Amino acid sequence: MAMSAPSTRRPDAVAAPSTAAGAPPAAVTGAPSATARRRLVVDWRVSWAVLALIWGFSFLFIKVGTEAYAPLQVALGRMAFGTAVLAAAFALKRERLPRGARAWGHMAVAALLLNTVPFTLFAYAELTIPSTLAGICNATTPLWSMVLSVVALSDDKPTRQRVAGVGIGFVGVLTVLGAWQGFSGTDPAGTAMALGASASYAVGWIYVRRTLSGSGNSALSMSSAQLLLGTAQLAVLTPLFTSVPASFPLWPTLSVVALGALGTGIAFLLQYGIVAEKGPTIATMVTYLIPVIATAAGVALLNERLTWNEPVGALVVLAGAALTQRRPAG
Repeated sequence: MAMSAPSTRRPDAVAAPSTAAGAPPAAVTGAPSATARRRLVVDWRVSWAVLALIWGFSFLFIKVGTEAYAPLQVALGRMAFGTAVLAAAFALKRERLPRGARAWGHMAVAALLLNTVPFTLFAYAELTIPSTLAGICNATTPLWSMVLSVVALSDDKPTRQRVAGVGIGFVGVLTVLGAWQGFSGTDPAGTAMALGASASYAVGWIYVRRTLSGSGNSALSMSSAQLLLGTAQLAVLTPLFTSVPASFPLWPTLSVVALGALGTGIAFLLQYGIVAEKGPTIATMVTYLIPVIATAAGVALLNERLTWNEPVGALVVLAGAALTQRRPAG
């Protein structure tokens, strides 16, 4: 789900904090004590681990949620509960919403690309593919970003290393899908939707970098506005294609609540804190643990079947993604 800095990726994306990414924590007077420094390191590690767990489990939450609710309803619930968490934080910090029709127009597009489309596609995908495969597909976002940046971002030119990363990642995807055996055992439509969701994250981040970077608004302000717009988009679409649920089973309902409140709301606040304290590079590293946790959760808790090519292919995808994110020294 996408991350705060434009170069990062995550299962549930929010607006990039253009003014806060990489910013230092609040100023203090004098050098911090050794105890304070130790406490800060522990706090960062705990937040990072919790963030990885939340995003890794998001694919399990989607799978359980779709057992009782339509994919659009899962996406809407995810957005609504995530928006509620950010709205509470927004009110406590006494932030102000961005101003200007132009900014709101750009954020509406960002919400469509980073929230409405990928959240819905992942929910539809998990009707026919396991949560483990969806989590692995999510890891392809950096690969899509690299391919798209060639034509969309003139200041993000590809290098041989990064092009090689795309090639390696593509081999990893083919390995995950078992290309040598005719992609048997995987649903083509569901897999395409999961890969499409990851591509939508990549398109969304490019759009954010080109239109909202340096806007002067805080990360919390932009993200709250973006989630609000995404919730409104899904609130309009969902009644057109679904009917009101006849019942609200406990576990699917709790899964949707957790998906939104934890996977979209709390996760962003944790991520924002990590970016502010340790910088976007450290925050980006959580991406590489998400498919591992998603796979472990799917196998252990949902009894999903795992073949050798999926974890091996996932490792190849992550290796390729890591190469695309490395920049030449100098």
